[in-house]
Amino acid sequence: MHIEPGLVDGSKIFLSYATATTASLAGAHYLWQAVKETNIVSVALRSLVAMVGTFIFFEVLPHFAVGVSEVHLILGSTLFLLLGAGPAALGLALGLLMQGLFFAPSDLPQYGMNLTTLLVPMFAMTAVAHRVIAPGTAYVDLSYAQVAKLSLVFQGGVVAWVAFWAIYGQGFGAVSSVATFGVAYMTVVLLEPLVDLALLAGAKALRGGALAGLTTPRLYAAA
Repeated sequence: MHIEPGLVDGSKIFLSYATATTASLAGAHYLWQAVKETNIVSVALRSLVAMVGTFIFFEVLPHFAVGVSEVHLILGSTLFLLLGAGPAALGLALGLLMQGLFFAPSDLPQYGMNLTTLLVPMFAMTAVAHRVIAPGTAYVDLSYAQVAKLSLVFQGGVVAWVAFWAIYGQGFGAVSSVATFGVAYMTVVLLEPLVDLALLAGAKALRGGALAGLTTPRLYAAA
């Protein structure tokens, strides 16, 4: 996870409960929208895929400590483009919880902060997607510039929230470590759009329906 134990202690940690609750309510809204667009089975399957993906991002893919936290290859824009905002958000939440329960119990007190750090950028990216992707464009037809903007919003949001929690918990003395983390984390922005385009190209090749029910309708159908 992103927020290390001890970064925010004592009564200050209660703020994370409020931010995580607010983010969860927004996630429920997007999840309900997804159910109305498709059906509960499709949403459940996509959420499961996102949960497994989140676990892989944190536990399987390489990650390393830098500054106040760790750099992970969290493919938030990938989850969004393939699965939709609601299932992606639920998958992130469940993947984080599974990691904390079974592999890193010491991270559980930071769950609210980590959840906020991932979900709020996800929803910010969703809002930006409505602005940078024309209504008549299916996700499989996106350009590098478009997916790069989405990735920058998500990854930049993650860095911003980590910076907030670090300064909130440790004061401005943490700024130097935050800056080091931020510079290292932005390297993910160089990789994520390439992964997105590769997966979108693969999905485009399977346009005939092989992924039906496992992806967001917007992947193939222009809104």
